Amino acid sequence: MASGSNSARKIAGLLRPSTFDAAVCRSCQETITLGRRTYASAASTVAGSDIQNAEIPLASSSEAVTPSFTLKAGIVLSRPPQITRDLTPFEKAFYFYQRRLNERLALPFTRYFYFKRGTPADEDWKRKYKERTTASRDIGKYNAYTKEAWNDELLLGAPESEPDHQVEMLLRDAEVVTTTSSEGNTTKKVDIQRPSPRVTEADKTNDQKSLNRLLQRTLYLLVQTKEGYWKFPSSHIGLEENLRGAAERTLSESAGINMNTWFVGFHPIGHHTRTFKAPKPDEKSKELVAGEKTFFMKGRILGGQADLSSNTLDIKDYKWLAKEEIAKYVLPQYYSNVKNMLAER
Repeated sequence: MASGSNSARKIAGLLRPSTFDAAVCRSCQETITLGRRTYASAASTVAGSDIQNAEIPLASSSEAVTPSFTLKAGIVLSRPPQITRDLTPFEKAFYFYQRRLNERLALPFTRYFYFKRGTPADEDWKRKYKERTTASRDIGKYNAYTKEAWNDELLLGAPESEPDHQVEMLLRDAEVVTTTSSEGNTTKKVDIQRPSPRVTEADKTNDQKSLNRLLQRTLYLLVQTKEGYWKFPSSHIGLEENLRGAAERTLSESAGINMNTWFVGFHPIGHHTRTFKAPKPDEKSKELVAGEKTFFMKGRILGGQADLSSNTLDIKDYKWLAKEEIAKYVLPQYYSNVKNMLAER
């Protein structure tokens, strides 16, 4: 009997309209009910009107004139690091410790296996070993058979732990060559090309238009508009253009064609939304525009340099800047949208 009464209640609940559902909160139920009533009243109004009135869209006049956003294509053109980064003081100390430890633990150098006794190479080896008192020519002198054998560590700030000092010691050792003649052994100095400096002239003069600065960092191309704002190169997307094609055109129209570049992929790496204080009419379509949405493509420069002599986007100036330098030139909102697209190094 109880089961029959429960079934009757369920059937009755299905037949009469439900006002509240236990799975939905009361406020949501009221919103849903109000929406159904609104749609029902609108439908009844259209049904009772003539055919001409029925063809009028239900959207309000405010929705019909809602300003839209114009789409732009931007290019984040970068020059990757050219050299390895400088070592931290801890890394210098660690690598130096490992090299000296390897010197202590390695087997003794078998000189006569490599140099025949009495040959010029053997004499040259004995002379160099006497000068540096160790087989290692670049990490300082150390003799394990003296009273100072216990003192095998360097003091803080010692130049022997600096990579530049080690390179210089290796070059000095290679420059001196011993030769044997009828008159005896003679030594002469051979010119050896030095490595290129890690700090260039562009670094010293802070030439921000040069690609030969900050060789350890990634540099990005920034351009200055006629209004004085700094940003990545960008322009409107044409009707028959895709995002990558628009970005390639933007780069050539803003920075010239004297650069060998490579675009990474066909998808944007980020976007920036700029909303106007008040809607503005578009120059071509005369429609109200609420703002701009710029989608950025990623590119690499392999050679060449930017040239603004024939740009058609009213670009005044350009700079090659690192990530922290970009924040000093662009607007704060712009930087907050693009900073995650930029490499830390």
